[in-house]
Amino acid sequence: MKALNASKSLFLAYMEKELPRESPQNLYEPVRYIMGLGGKRIRPLLALWACEAGGQPQEKALPVAMAVEAFHNFSLIHDDIMDEAPMRRGQASVHQKWNNNIGILSGDVLLVCAYQYLAAYEDTIFKQLTQTLSATARWVCEGQQLDMDFPQQSIVSLSNYLEMIEKKTAVLLGASLKMGAIAGGMSLSACESFFEYGKNIGIAFQLQDDFLDAFGDPKTFGKQLGGDIIENKKTFLYLYASTQLKGAEKESLEAHYRSQPKDALKKIEAVKALFEKADAIKAIKNEMETYLDRAFEALNTMNLADNHKQRFSELAHYLVQREI
Repeated sequence: MKALNASKSLFLAYMEKELPRESPQNLYEPVRYIMGLGGKRIRPLLALWACEAGGQPQEKALPVAMAVEAFHNFSLIHDDIMDEAPMRRGQASVHQKWNNNIGILSGDVLLVCAYQYLAAYEDTIFKQLTQTLSATARWVCEGQQLDMDFPQQSIVSLSNYLEMIEKKTAVLLGASLKMGAIAGGMSLSACESFFEYGKNIGIAFQLQDDFLDAFGDPKTFGKQLGGDIIENKKTFLYLYASTQLKGAEKESLEAHYRSQPKDALKKIEAVKALFEKADAIKAIKNEMETYLDRAFEALNTMNLADNHKQRFSELAHYLVQREI
């Protein structure tokens, strides 16, 4: 999308100017490193677009865009430490490149910076923005804890899983839009509708990611296929299949999710066959469509100009209906 590229260039130029360059080096170099690793920058761009939809120039939402991107990268640094993840976006994770203590502290300072960026706004707007970011930060922490709890739980329901991805991933997309709309002077109801739109797109996006992890094209997906299966992650596909399969097939699925075989490929193929047997593919696609419909319902409640409504409609399809 051409509009994405133009907004991304605007944001990246601002980010380069605003990134902290003070000493000590071991605090701020990891900050610049993680913020410079790339990615789609969807969250800051959502803030810019929501502000513009409210009739203000995108530039007015640049501090909000920096705040949500700083918060997002703070969460990534800490998640990588908790997951003991060696890589982030194809490069060494912060704690791997430096150490855990530096990772924790540089993540902490990014969180502080997120709030400092919001100080660019006058008091009433600042209060609304910080309240939104604080509520979102709490939800993200709750979602991360749910995700960490799942491996130790014998029973995880589909509703438990949907709550986890809503809090861990989706609410920040919603908050990015809501905060951009606040900066753009939109009404309270419009800001909440933007939040609902973004949250539901975020859930659909994560469900699509779960699907592509098992059944995507490795050339376009950008990750190792079957990674969730190898790690025995209780994704939507697994949880749905476990409720549909009976007898030996259910026992086989559960046995695979207790195993760590040397030949991971055979495990992946066996589990995927069980997913197909359980009609989990159809179920996850139906679930994605449900959340897409909810997103468009929220979008249609807003009195947006046709060009803005079309932009957000196209964005939803761009994010969720990726190539399989």
